Amino acid sequence: MRSAGARTQLYLQVADKAWEIICSRKLQPHDPVPSEGELAKLCGVSRMTGKLALEHLVEQGLIYRLPRRGSFLAGKREETVDENAASAEQAAAAAARTAGKQIALILPHLSEYTSRIIAAVESEVRKHDLDLILQISKDKDDEDRGLQKLAAGGVGGVILFPQGRKTCSDQVLRLKLEQLPLVIIDRIFREVQIDCVYHDHYRGSYEMAQYLIGKGHREIGYTSNMSENITSREERYQGYIQALLDHGIPVRNEYIHFRSVPCDPGRINQSDPEQEQFIARSPQMTAVMCGDDHVAATTLFTALHMGIPVPDKLSIVGFSDIQLSALTPVPLTTVRQDTERLARSAVDLLMKRVNRSKEKQLTIKIQTAITERKSVLDRGVLL
Repeated sequence: MRSAGARTQLYLQVADKAWEIICSRKLQPHDPVPSEGELAKLCGVSRMTGKLALEHLVEQGLIYRLPRRGSFLAGKREETVDENAASAEQAAAAAARTAGKQIALILPHLSEYTSRIIAAVESEVRKHDLDLILQISKDKDDEDRGLQKLAAGGVGGVILFPQGRKTCSDQVLRLKLEQLPLVIIDRIFREVQIDCVYHDHYRGSYEMAQYLIGKGHREIGYTSNMSENITSREERYQGYIQALLDHGIPVRNEYIHFRSVPCDPGRINQSDPEQEQFIARSPQMTAVMCGDDHVAATTLFTALHMGIPVPDKLSIVGFSDIQLSALTPVPLTTVRQDTERLARSAVDLLMKRVNRSKEKQLTIKIQTAITERKSVLDRGVLL
């Protein structure tokens, strides 16, 4: 690549090492190559040295760089410097044409709820003549790696449903600083200004508690999976508490239960020991609000196994309105989340950022609605 004397400069040694890494990974033209940060870690040098090494490879026509996107392997090397430069320029132009034509959606799991989000986002993305890249993150580290790879690959923007986090990840902050269009859905990070679209979990839970109070219930319990730094679960619980306080109803600790382990969807029609203990210790409860529909279905089946009629003795309500809620032995009254409106708002907001809107960061709350079925007794009629 160059004379032995030139190798005395550290960044040239790192450039050689970078090219060895690229060759060992068998990368194809236009694949992302190691970033300056990765080179710094692999070679034990500063980020500036890594940057100089990459710039040297650019000068040689081996790679090309795109602003805010990263560095990529150039096409096949030609015999002359002019041809090298032309090849790199063509590759950069091709990548630039691709950049912005693909939108990524990252989700923490695949469920009925997230499947509805996928279908709705895909439908909205098509309206903008864009392609959708879907990633399911295994954990927080996998989510960060996915974000980094997408940004390096020139994706036009990202819609992120984060793993359970209370604070924004370093990778999300990095992409924000690099001005990659990014919209968070179904979560909110209050410590940083970033575009968010999420259901108003607090209001939905508050209104459900009001609904039960309006049906004549005063002994209202609450049960949920642990919050695990998930803001949606925290807000649902806060909505329940505030509604009781606003209506002068005491908050009783014995009426509140957070599960030590999540509900098992595969055993949802069986009696659950945790829910059984919760119900048994508070026989005065006339209604139970559940943090989601899986917990509600588990609570319903447990009550029926215990010989407690629903809703005559115990009313049970859920949150999310998944398909299961309409198929339980007593169809569940629940809070419906409008995934179509969530997706439409998220894609519209993302496209504003793709088109370089100067509007300040937005937080869009999607309102929920109560879906009434058969799991709530109107005690007011009995009084």
